[in-house]
Amino acid sequence: MRETSLDLAEYTPMASAALTDAERWPGLSDTGAARLAAANGHPAAPVWRHRVGHRLSPAEQEAARTQLPATGWLEQHLAVARSLPAYRRHRGTLETLSDFPLITRQHLVDDIGGFVPLDADYERMLHGTSSGSTGAALVMPDDPDELARGFHWLRDIVAGLTGEWSPDPSRFAVVQVVWQRQAFTYVSVAPGFGESLVARVNLHPGEWAPEDQRAFLRDADPQVISGHPTSLEHLLDLRDVVRPIAIISSAMALSATLRADLERTFDCPVIDVYGLHETRPVAVSTDGGPFVVADRRVHVEIVGPDGVAVPEGEIGEIVVTAGENVFLPLVRYRTGDTGRLVRVDGRLAIDALEGREATVFITPAGASVPSVDLTQHLQDAGARGWSVEQAADGSVVATIAGGDAGVVAARLGAMLARDVTVRRVDTLAGLGEGKPRRYRSAVPRGGVTPRG
Repeated sequence: MRETSLDLAEYTPMASAALTDAERWPGLSDTGAARLAAANGHPAAPVWRHRVGHRLSPAEQEAARTQLPATGWLEQHLAVARSLPAYRRHRGTLETLSDFPLITRQHLVDDIGGFVPLDADYERMLHGTSSGSTGAALVMPDDPDELARGFHWLRDIVAGLTGEWSPDPSRFAVVQVVWQRQAFTYVSVAPGFGESLVARVNLHPGEWAPEDQRAFLRDADPQVISGHPTSLEHLLDLRDVVRPIAIISSAMALSATLRADLERTFDCPVIDVYGLHETRPVAVSTDGGPFVVADRRVHVEIVGPDGVAVPEGEIGEIVVTAGENVFLPLVRYRTGDTGRLVRVDGRLAIDALEGREATVFITPAGASVPSVDLTQHLQDAGARGWSVEQAADGSVVATIAGGDAGVVAARLGAMLARDVTVRRVDTLAGLGEGKPRRYRSAVPRGGVTPRG
């Protein structure tokens, strides 16, 4: 049988590189250029598949160190949104936030251009891709100023937890780690941070030999490491190589078990950021508790099944209005995630955050068991990640990364009043690539569908 290649053209090294280095990094000094050249030519470097840059002049980089005012922004944001082509056919007024219809990723897939302001400066626009976990892939219009502000927003959070995060010429500022069969990888320069380097690397052994990973990361010596839990778990195998001052997790749910393992191993804070490419960062948890809404141009609502906002404390779908990216001024964007709004030291925060739908499992007697109850016991049993699925006939299969399969089977079986089949994999990557759903149930709320 003829072998089918799984290599994707978009990952061909430098296939889509279009700008000159002077356009990518305006004003880059000879010292900064030498650092880049050394990283590009490092004997243990991964295959660099792309070339990216901040595109900001020195003055623009300096300006990005200051966040946009977060007071009174919403009214101006709605005024911009009213002029978007996407709302031209909307019936009714769009005077207040609640007048705007809820939108989904599918709206962006169908007509991303309709959500870009007509007076946008396309010469400054960048683009990024988002494969999504529940929808089609999407090319996103990105704002270089927002990306730079986002870096400094995180820098302020890290500095607040560690006392300081300043440029160190001998260390990379940030290394983002991924674990995928193929991925975009690059090395670049952090905006407004002493020309320190940043990089995105793929820890998958099929893409980068483990011995080369260790050699490169030891020399890069990143101050901060970011990634999603699937890739961050592999940092535990590099405990004698890297010494981050902070670790940033995003994109997927971070279990309490993995958070504790990372904190204990590297003796540094672990920062969990909630957000989407479409909305940019929305909220952050620095202690494993509720996600405090960012003090940026972001507004969070929780809506019920009817799409109407519910009071603080009630569970529903998270809806975000995002005003940081001038090229994508979103209003009332449905995330597909669920949670409830609470107050933490007087600040609005998202509690009981679960990716995608709020799943409920059903016992043989018809009782409902919310997924959050399973989460507590899965974490207590030492699982770093998991996927629990209930079929239409009520049977339940759980796949756990790490942890005690026997304890999980007993705990979940007791809660769900039925035998639970548990399969254990060694790493989070064993749960599947991308952003796997942690919970699924095909059982309707009314009860189990009988076998035919």
